[in-house]
Amino acid sequence: CPAPSALRTPNGTRICAQLYTDNSPYYDQCCAGKVLVVVPGDDVPYMPRGWGNRISSLVVGTRCDLTVWSRAGKRGKSRRFGA
Repeated sequence: CPAPSALRTPNGTRICAQLYTDNSPYYDQCCAGKVLVVVPGDDVPYMPRGWGNRISSLVVGTRCDLTVWSRAGKRGKSRRFGA
């Protein structure tokens, strides 16, 4: 997985989080598959099509928090992740 401080686009813009569809019990094989990028200031109450119940690993950048909910529309239980 990338280091939280290394989350940047190719042009150097900061990324707050990257969410991945594939995971593994072996650390060097984590953070694989499709990638969903979360930029600073994103507020997404509904997951993009095809991403519901698919995320298995994530990395949150420094100085960012990622809050997720168990149900669509920011309902249900929430959990906050940081670097």
